[in-house]
Amino acid sequence: MTETSIALALSTLSFMLAVIWGGPLVRFMRHFKLGKLIRVEIQDVHITKMGTPTMGGLMFILPITLVTILINFAQILGFSGAVMGRSVLLPVLAMLAFAFLGIIDDWEGIRGARRGIGMRGWTKFTIQCILAILIAYALRYLLEAPEMFWPGVKQPFSLGVFYIPIAAFIIVGASNIVNLTDGLDGLAGLISATSFAAYGGIAILQGQVFVARFCFTVVGALFGFLWFNVHPAELIMGDTGALSLGAAIGVIALMTGQWLLLPLIIIIPISEGISVLLQVGYFKITKGKRLFKRAPLHHHFELIGWSETQIVQRFWLVSLLFAMLGVALALV
Repeated sequence: MTETSIALALSTLSFMLAVIWGGPLVRFMRHFKLGKLIRVEIQDVHITKMGTPTMGGLMFILPITLVTILINFAQILGFSGAVMGRSVLLPVLAMLAFAFLGIIDDWEGIRGARRGIGMRGWTKFTIQCILAILIAYALRYLLEAPEMFWPGVKQPFSLGVFYIPIAAFIIVGASNIVNLTDGLDGLAGLISATSFAAYGGIAILQGQVFVARFCFTVVGALFGFLWFNVHPAELIMGDTGALSLGAAIGVIALMTGQWLLLPLIIIIPISEGISVLLQVGYFKITKGKRLFKRAPLHHHFELIGWSETQIVQRFWLVSLLFAMLGVALALV
């Protein structure tokens, strides 16, 4: 099989696994009433989502991990024809670490002492930074990933001592902005699947076949998740899924060395994050005035009359076009 066909086959496999175990997971969460609590400030538009099962990220994290472990187990046994390679263990471990942090955050928001709120922001941010620094060290000193590619230049640039803080910033930033994007049914899943598909294509072009296979495994699992997450959603990704997806896409961007293209490939999460920063800054400068009707950005469009489906579809179209632009620049 060609590398592309193997990647697509893994995508199909992870999709089937996610769909098969998705139904029992939804029933389990409903039975134990692991439902989302809606923040007061957005109850006017999202009250119907109250009680929808959260921590839905488990639906795609399990198939991704299972497929990766099984394929690497085949390598250990000597079946070299269809293996992932050790390079994918780092993004998988990063995904699992941030997923565990997300599980704690989601649980605190459902049943913990901070119901409806989740973990304290600084606590979560500190843990994210520690994890990101460890991952950055592994990228540079264990995997020896290319530090930075510039469009049109074939050889990677060395960033020296600046690589670790830059890499950690990318991982933490991507994790949080994808989390901000997870506010409408299907939005974060579609955007993330598009981003992983784009970087999967870039990895194939670079000859990083193992990274490409991982990316398309994620795409398939996310499609399985979207089977249950499209409007009206049967379950919500939660921080369990959003934090882990963002961290993983940041790691993949760093592994390819094409992280300069990340703002294009994840243009919607970037826009969501910038909208929050602008809203907070404008509110403080003007002492109470708002730049947007509500932030993150998708809430602003809700309040000006766009339906949830319109926002998701239009945001995804923009994301797809910019992801294609990012891949095109990687080919220069």
